[in-house]
Amino acid sequence: MQHAEREIVEPVDLCVGKGMLNPEAIGYARQPLVKSNLTGHFMRKKKWNYWCVYGEDLLFSATISHLDYAAVCFVYILDYETQRFYEKQITLPMGRKVKMPEDVLESVKFTDDNLSVQIVHIQGETHLSVTISDFDNDVLHADLHISHPEQDESLNVVIPKSRDIFQFTAKHHTLPTAGFVKVGDKRYDFNPEYSFAVLDYGRGVWPRDSEWNWAMASQRLGGKRIGLNLGGKWTDGTGFTENAVFVDGVMSKIHEDVIFSYDTANFMAPWKIKSKFSDVVNLTFTPFFERIAATNVRVIRTEVHQLVGYFNGRVRLENGSFLTIRQMLGCAEEHTAKW
Repeated sequence: MQHAEREIVEPVDLCVGKGMLNPEAIGYARQPLVKSNLTGHFMRKKKWNYWCVYGEDLLFSATISHLDYAAVCFVYILDYETQRFYEKQITLPMGRKVKMPEDVLESVKFTDDNLSVQIVHIQGETHLSVTISDFDNDVLHADLHISHPEQDESLNVVIPKSRDIFQFTAKHHTLPTAGFVKVGDKRYDFNPEYSFAVLDYGRGVWPRDSEWNWAMASQRLGGKRIGLNLGGKWTDGTGFTENAVFVDGVMSKIHEDVIFSYDTANFMAPWKIKSKFSDVVNLTFTPFFERIAATNVRVIRTEVHQLVGYFNGRVRLENGSFLTIRQMLGCAEEHTAKW
């Protein structure tokens, strides 16, 4: 069963009046046309800019988020070969100094005595620079230049639960990335031919209890830049999805819910990810690493099981052809929150 998802082709505000969802914003766009003018909804607004960069040797991730009553910044690395993993998280109560932008490709920064994350968007490029004085007893410095190819499409979708519970998410995939990450004496170089960044930009008003699945990958396969973006649970029943495939910057939107099947007693067992009614998506995800991130501070309780591993299977594109996915590095996660 295909959802009749409306495509947005003109710039639009996410909210009207005192922060109610603008009906004109509901749907999806191939460019970041939605302005996140969130207001009202005291303590319920959630905003984040999550970056994940797949290098040839290292996965590097930096996030700046604001939950209305706290700003949370976290940075983590995973060395694929040695499986060295480390994560640094800083929470600023109220987080008044952290200003989250209304536009997807707009600069944002988070700084305190221990950590500096600066995401500067200028002239079609995102400059991501991170400095942490104590990162697993080392100094971490990252200097990454992320290109946004001019013709590339992205997935921008507004999911309506109700007029006052909704989420705008923008997923930008296969963004060529150059630069380096240095941890202590170890330097990881990023070649834009084989290193790709993913942006997950979120702005919305969420219920107190929330749960979602997200799977994504951005790699070069068979000479093409391929991106996968599949989501579940939080979109179910809304008539809209965050499901899409990208081939050299062209998006095939998947107008169907996707079911994630996995073992919550053993997240490292293979996952099955399939479209609900058809053969559009049929993937197996085999993890080799599990990241568990939990936050438990007064009003916030979140738990993420993010798996890093390989996708195999196939996805049907909008033109009817099948895209074969073989050993494609990526991530899949389960996220539960009481926030």
